[in-house]
Amino acid sequence: MRFCLPGGIRVSASLARSARQADGLDPVRALQWTLYRSAKSDPARRFHALHGHVARGDVLARAWADVRVNRGAPGVDGVSIVDVARAGVGEFLDALAVKVREQTYRPAPLRRVHIPKPGRPGQTRPLAIPTVADRVVMTAAKIVLEPIFEADFTPDSYGFRPRRSAHDACEAIRVAANKGREWVLDADIRDCFGSLDRRAVLAQVASRVSDRAMLKLLGSWLRVGVLEGGVTTDSGAGTRQGSPVSPLLANIALHTLDVAWREQGQRFGVLIRYADDIAVLCPTAQRANQARELMVTVLAPLGLHVHPDKTSIVHLHQGAQGFDFLGFHHHKVESWRWPGRYYLQRWPSERAMTAVRGKVRDATSVRQVGRSLTSVIADLNPVLRGWGGYFRRGNSARKFSTLDSYVQERLAIWDNAKRGQPGRSWGQRHDGDWYQRLGVHRLSGTITPGTTHA
Repeated sequence: MRFCLPGGIRVSASLARSARQADGLDPVRALQWTLYRSAKSDPARRFHALHGHVARGDVLARAWADVRVNRGAPGVDGVSIVDVARAGVGEFLDALAVKVREQTYRPAPLRRVHIPKPGRPGQTRPLAIPTVADRVVMTAAKIVLEPIFEADFTPDSYGFRPRRSAHDACEAIRVAANKGREWVLDADIRDCFGSLDRRAVLAQVASRVSDRAMLKLLGSWLRVGVLEGGVTTDSGAGTRQGSPVSPLLANIALHTLDVAWREQGQRFGVLIRYADDIAVLCPTAQRANQARELMVTVLAPLGLHVHPDKTSIVHLHQGAQGFDFLGFHHHKVESWRWPGRYYLQRWPSERAMTAVRGKVRDATSVRQVGRSLTSVIADLNPVLRGWGGYFRRGNSARKFSTLDSYVQERLAIWDNAKRGQPGRSWGQRHDGDWYQRLGVHRLSGTITPGTTHA
């Protein structure tokens, strides 16, 4: 296995072996590190020998492990992860490797499902579910391609990247706001995943990848149709939400915005991007408007447009306004220690609170009175732990206390309904001691405090 650099310079796979020996990496991690290091050292390099790595047994095995951990529903063929495990994972991966290697692999149509939008009753988000086999091949391609493009991605991008998280993006917002950038362009891209120009996406990929087989593989995933109601359709644009490779392709396309910001937009403000969620923190209203104009100009060639109704400019000065970003509401609050000084804080947004209250309400519905209290709490605790695990980083103490009280109230209503007793019986049976004995996960006291100043 060899790679070719511009000018005919060839680098053997011994680089991967040396990386593995020096750093104690497994073969897949060594491959990724070698690709990353090669891309980082030569920003103009185009890789031409990548498709064969997708068919490697160890890469496919790593991809299968990732798909299995993420679980997910079956695709159009009805084959689930459990079905593959029962039939034999080794045989499944071997057959898949042959198809990829011989370039006879063809993706199946995607299965369309609609999932409710959190905190928005009656609204749904369309997802396209690939088959398990397609998810494994897509994840294998992501394993190979990701380190190449990670070498190019800027620090402004936080979404769906290794060792970067939504909390990192929120922390960048806090730091920028506390340094005086109090005008925020809260931008929303209309149907980002569904509107991306496929040719523009592949052109961005081709700037780093010259392997025709790999580009053909990516193109087949972009063109594959969606099966809904017995009819397969293709919108002609976009990369499907629900595909393991879609977030990477979206980041590759939106990297155009990150580069333009580094070259032209830094004078307007600080860009924080989490996939298609974008905030720009600016020192003045004029620069926030200029930032919006630049964003519109850069996104247009990608087939993307800023949503006119969902994009706004807010002023954070002395807590005048706030904005929602990545589930948190960001707002400046006056310091109790230094009156007159305001610092940015964040807590769960109203939409996030509505969503979790809906889940608690469903778990404690009177329709569940036929179950035992233990089983109801067993379903409720993972919801509270997961939600609290995300929002505990910030200034969520009051929201957590409010939700704890709500959970106690809902369980009191449920318990009385099970006993055929009307009302909540506050202070009689369902007091704090009763609630504590239930073993319900309490959110209060789990906050991870953050830094106040910039």
